[in-house]
Amino acid sequence: MIVSAIGFTVAAQTVGAREQVLVLARDVPIGQALRPGDLRVAEVAANGGVVPVVDRGAVLQRRARVPLVAGSLLALGQLGTNISFPPKGFSQVALAVEPGDAPPDLGRGERVAFLAGPTGTSAGTAVSGGESDPAVTGTVTGVRAPEAAGGPRVISVLVETAAARRTARLEHPRLAVLPAEGREAP
Repeated sequence: MIVSAIGFTVAAQTVGAREQVLVLARDVPIGQALRPGDLRVAEVAANGGVVPVVDRGAVLQRRARVPLVAGSLLALGQLGTNISFPPKGFSQVALAVEPGDAPPDLGRGERVAFLAGPTGTSAGTAVSGGESDPAVTGTVTGVRAPEAAGGPRVISVLVETAAARRTARLEHPRLAVLPAEGREAP
């Protein structure tokens, strides 16, 4: 019984081990150097890939290689001295999305899929309940409010370059938010 109790205690400590890491306190645009106010500390169960709080000094004044979103964990790959956005193999596309064709609380950093609307076309092919081009997936890099009440929002998305032209030709695009990579939908 004593061995079981000790084993349980060790297992609980290992499973519940948390590490202090750096989290973005606010959005940081590409090219901007990280400042102390841009970062905060969070305690999470991390298995690497994120910047531990002890490395705070090493990341300050390094430039964001991609847009950094408030609330996300900071990873070293997001920082550098050379700025490359969009990254090689990716393009940024902006689309006008009508009200109701995207969630109202859509934000930067969310993974999304774009589809042609029910009366729209995609790459010159009508989409009408039959065969259609597959959805184009990407990451939201910006959301601009409508210029007039009830008008479309402009949503900028980072997509693979091979899909950029097809994405730009979507008429009446509809958007669906996808689960974060590596997680399954509930």
